[in-house]
Amino acid sequence: MEPKANPTYLYLVAFVSGMASLGVELSASRLLAPYFGESHPVWAAIIGLILLYLTVGYFVGGRWADRSPHPKTLYQVVAWAALLVGLVPFISRPILLVAIEGFSGYEYNLFLLVGPFVAVLLLFAAPITLMGCVSPFVIRLLIERVEQAGHVAGRTYAISTAGSLLGTFLPVFALIPAFGTRYTFLAFSLLMLAVALLGLFRVDRKLALLYLAMPVLLLSLAFLLHGQSIKPNPDAIYESESAYHYIQVTERDGWRELYLNEGGGVHSVYHPDQSHVWGTWDYFVIAPFFNPPPFTADDVESLAMIGLAGGTIPKQYTHFFGPIPIDGVEIDPEVVEVGRTYFDMNEPNLTVHVGDGRVFLERSDRLYTVIAIDAYRLPYIPWHLTTVEFFRDVRAHLTDEGIVAINVGHTSDYRLVETMIATLSEVFPSIHAIDVPASFNTIVVATVQPTEAENLLQNRALMTDPLLQSIVDEAWGQMRTIEPGDVVLTDDRAPVEMLTHLVVLSYVLEP
Repeated sequence: MEPKANPTYLYLVAFVSGMASLGVELSASRLLAPYFGESHPVWAAIIGLILLYLTVGYFVGGRWADRSPHPKTLYQVVAWAALLVGLVPFISRPILLVAIEGFSGYEYNLFLLVGPFVAVLLLFAAPITLMGCVSPFVIRLLIERVEQAGHVAGRTYAISTAGSLLGTFLPVFALIPAFGTRYTFLAFSLLMLAVALLGLFRVDRKLALLYLAMPVLLLSLAFLLHGQSIKPNPDAIYESESAYHYIQVTERDGWRELYLNEGGGVHSVYHPDQSHVWGTWDYFVIAPFFNPPPFTADDVESLAMIGLAGGTIPKQYTHFFGPIPIDGVEIDPEVVEVGRTYFDMNEPNLTVHVGDGRVFLERSDRLYTVIAIDAYRLPYIPWHLTTVEFFRDVRAHLTDEGIVAINVGHTSDYRLVETMIATLSEVFPSIHAIDVPASFNTIVVATVQPTEAENLLQNRALMTDPLLQSIVDEAWGQMRTIEPGDVVLTDDRAPVEMLTHLVVLSYVLEP
């Protein structure tokens, strides 16, 4: 006769299963981030499908438990769920590598992007559905009299939810930063297997010995694939995972580039022998020269950089304007360390602040000549850095000759740029826009004083640095007149994600 299950142990099974279900959900986002980013649609797909899988699991688990109300069945369900969780990062890897082909320069192959994304999410169907079976199974095994049903069900779901709470924090703050995504999946898998095998050993030792093949298989795969790159790139010299990002640094012909998450955009560049980096960063440098003439390099006295990344813009400002005081704000401390190690972000005039850019400004009492904002998590700007209320705070931290420069995305659809200009116009008297060649970026410059675009050319005549003059010449050829849109972003209503989705969708659907 099969031994009766220990109630305390059954509650432990519910706790561990609840912890693993949320841990796997959080880890799934990091598994996909190097290929698809961490945008709202990605999160919506992950959360929505996992809820669907759990719903199916609750339904199936209840019927299954009624037909086979035995601890041995429950422990086997947990063991198979654990095995499938542990296999996810290894099975999904070749599928995810196909996604790299979906990014070709600035062209996107919709099938190659969506196909692997859907395939990977389908990999979670079996393990999450099996985990959904656990709580109904535990409740069925614990109920001895019908009058206990409410008490048992409430306690089981409370304990399972407590496990989910722990599973929410463990991957983000401990496992992924310490061990990476692959081993985070493996850790949850082995923990579930340990609980399943210990329970199974108590009720059926022979079967438990057979199931020992599961952890052996997972540990063998982990050993064989140890040290394998997360996202192969022949030019990569560094990769890591932080609490916020998948981070990759590449080097080619002496140029280093910083990529975050899916790598659709370069967040920083560095070459030890070059001051002109040919891109978005150069145009931030000439932004203060929209001020009325005469305005020279000596008039640029300070900079606040929100979205520091590897420190390209502060390095540019230090080169052209000398050791002016610069406050750089970056939310990810590991990106800061990468900047210092691989991008020589060690200027003595740069003070790094780890935290949120808006919170930094709210707590600061300093005034700046320039506040530069380049806080993309491609293709999104954090919504709280786009509102009228935020820009009022920015304005309060600018000098009388201050300017704010923002990197805004577009395709042939400029509706997000138009919306940003409309929002900035609520606070600043003059707005200018510069398209960055061969990119999806527009630098939007807003000035505290009323200004004209021609000021840039007039101040160019006062420049003594030929490189700075050449950047002005490039920028002047990319000036664009953009009318404000109809939407003004506020803290109460800032549909930045929706606008970005429409921009991306219009591009994907272009013939």
